[in-house]
Amino acid sequence: MDFQQLLNSITPDIYQKLQKAVEIGKWPDGRSISEKQRSLCMQAIIAYDQRNPETERTGYVPPKESACAPEDKPKPIKWDH
Repeated sequence: MDFQQLLNSITPDIYQKLQKAVEIGKWPDGRSISEKQRSLCMQAIIAYDQRNPETERTGYVPPKESACAPEDKPKPIKWDH
């Protein structure tokens, strides 16, 4: 089975289990995930995620209006007596 066939066989349920395994470092049955397995799982997750539109991909952060734009407009300080 080549990589593309493997990606085509991944279901949304398997995708979520791979994400969880990478996140917590364990398989659903409680066994630890090795560094090699984690690396392969991350590759599969990223490749699978490429099917989605960019705005729906894991880790998507929408761009700011401008690079120097502040997060929020500063609010005036109001003193309570």
